[in-house]
Amino acid sequence: PGNIEELYHQNRLRSIPGIGEKIASKIQQYFEEGTIKKYEELRREIPEELMILLEVPNLGPKTLRLAYEALGVRNLEDLKRVVRDGTLATLPGMGPKKVEKIRKGLEIFLRGQERMLLGEAIQIGEKVLGHLAPLTSRISLAGSLRRMKETVGDLDILATGEKGKIIQAFVGMPWVTEVLAKGDTKASILMEDRQVDLRVVDEGEWGSALQYFTGSKEHNVHLREIAKESGLKINEYGVFSTKTGERLAGATEEEVYAILDLAYIPPELREDRGEIEAAQGGRLPDLVNHDQIKGDLHVHSNWSDGTADLEELAREGARLGYQYLAITDHSKAMKIAHGLDEKRLEEQIKAIREINTRKVGCHLLAGIEVDIHPDGSLDLDEAILKELDWVVASVHSHFTQDATERIIAACHSPWVHCIGHPTGRIIFSRDPYPLDLDQVLETAAATGTALEINAHQDRLDLSDLHARKAKEMGVKLALGTDSHHLGQLWMIRLGVGVARRAWLEPSDVLNTYPLEELLALTRKKR
Repeated sequence: PGNIEELYHQNRLRSIPGIGEKIASKIQQYFEEGTIKKYEELRREIPEELMILLEVPNLGPKTLRLAYEALGVRNLEDLKRVVRDGTLATLPGMGPKKVEKIRKGLEIFLRGQERMLLGEAIQIGEKVLGHLAPLTSRISLAGSLRRMKETVGDLDILATGEKGKIIQAFVGMPWVTEVLAKGDTKASILMEDRQVDLRVVDEGEWGSALQYFTGSKEHNVHLREIAKESGLKINEYGVFSTKTGERLAGATEEEVYAILDLAYIPPELREDRGEIEAAQGGRLPDLVNHDQIKGDLHVHSNWSDGTADLEELAREGARLGYQYLAITDHSKAMKIAHGLDEKRLEEQIKAIREINTRKVGCHLLAGIEVDIHPDGSLDLDEAILKELDWVVASVHSHFTQDATERIIAACHSPWVHCIGHPTGRIIFSRDPYPLDLDQVLETAAATGTALEINAHQDRLDLSDLHARKAKEMGVKLALGTDSHHLGQLWMIRLGVGVARRAWLEPSDVLNTYPLEELLALTRKKR
């Protein structure tokens, strides 16, 4: 439909499907006055703390209104109380199953209050790094963010340089909402309601401090045990001889690992899941790198619920250095997302082929994200599916139903190349649907069906542990951002992070394959 501000200036707001006179007048008021009067009236009537509760999964506005009127629920503590003491169950239409769903939703919501999504953490962390980098000789993210965990608590940043100058610049950043602590070598601030901790260390301690504050705790404990057996002591200040107290290493991380007779261990592997033993035996994997990614295998366009047109996507793919982007719009079952039926998909295939002929940007793969129905059948006819370069099959409905047989049936289809977001989880919003993943992995391996690491920050599905298991069972993985606008394509970095945490090498990840090799591989299944 185009940019909404442009449509306002052209007096064409009502050309947008679903926008009538009343909504158009409110949009107009927003652009002219910077607010909407009705919205401000509602904000005054409804407590802000109550509005936040609409983010609790499974609660819903009707139930929240009942709890507000009948039980006096005004904030998060009130909701926790009525769930805990059972009074929520006294509301009309509130059976045990519904109460249990709300209780689980509340648990998910509370986890999200304590931690943040990896994508959110990266954006905050890199904003700080960009601000401080000119003042430092070295600076790096640390903690769980450097290890690319799917959720992050406090952000940890390490730097070297003139301590007082760096600390002052840190607490004085324009985004700081509160300074929690400030000392000579470390400080903590709140930024976007998230805690960020900075520590400035001496140059000679950089490696040992970065290794120590990257973690994980379990990894570091194991290293200390190895050090002790060798007559060494390891901490954030360096590696020391227990006999003489002499400092033997610590300037670089490589130095820290080398003195323990270990190969350098990439941060993403440092979870004490066998990486230390692998380093001792020279068996560490050659992890996939972001530079090896040749394309994104799950992208939506404005043909369904995306915002970018095909040419924009081709050009953006080329700008990112990609060989290809897979256009995987929704199929017809997803009516809310303007899913494509067979006729519209056929038209889209022609449009994609025409753009590729003109070499507008990177090569566009004609694809689809086809729904898997509850009975395991696919949402589109085989006749059209076989015309596509890349078919992702996904579950988008009946989330309480065991999805094992549905996904297995899709794997057996000769037209399905990949299972999208295989467990269905949305971090902080929805738990995975019931699924026997071992059965799915066995079938995927037997049928040559890839499983997706959905790189969108809300999903990261498969998880690192599941993706590692997939690799062990001989299943290929495909990274897809599930982007619905150009500003989400960067999230491929998150998928690479999951892949590295899963011990994946380039050959395990389809996105590292050049275009012709990828197409040859997809043709094999047929």
